[in-house]
Amino acid sequence: MSAPDPEAVVEVGEPEDDSPAVATTGKVEIVTYVLLIALALVLGYDNVKSGAGWTKDGPQSGYLPFYLCLILGGASLFGLVVAIVKRAEGAKTFVTRDQFRRVMQVFIPTFLFCAATQWLGIYVASFLLIAGFMRFIGGIAWWKSLLTSLIFALAMFVTFDVAFDVLMPKGPIEALFGR
Repeated sequence: MSAPDPEAVVEVGEPEDDSPAVATTGKVEIVTYVLLIALALVLGYDNVKSGAGWTKDGPQSGYLPFYLCLILGGASLFGLVVAIVKRAEGAKTFVTRDQFRRVMQVFIPTFLFCAATQWLGIYVASFLLIAGFMRFIGGIAWWKSLLTSLIFALAMFVTFDVAFDVLMPKGPIEALFGR
């Protein structure tokens, strides 16, 4: 039995202990509660416009959603007050620079994948996403990354487009094949 290929091993490791904080838990909580209050206000206003009252026939279309917005806004306001009071206890690190960098290594390519799907289609965008992750994050050889991505994209195409005839976002390459 041969030894495993060391090139295919991804060393994740632990984040650096001395990495500076990007955000504290208190700040993240406060921003989240403020955003939830804003969402409750916007949705509540929209529900009042569409009718949040009770008529002789029963509730209007915005009745239940309006009261759900009141509950969301009230709970978020309570959480905001608690977060502001707790902030005096001391700042706990929510995310360090090293942890944030790792999250962005996944978030940015995934966001670009979603955007690229609109123009390139899901199969080409998936090919690029998988190859990029394998090569740049996993450190796997180019030929292995490209081969694996190609096999995956072809398997997706055969499964969804040919076997199940599911409508998937198509790009210019699929148009060349008349699909």
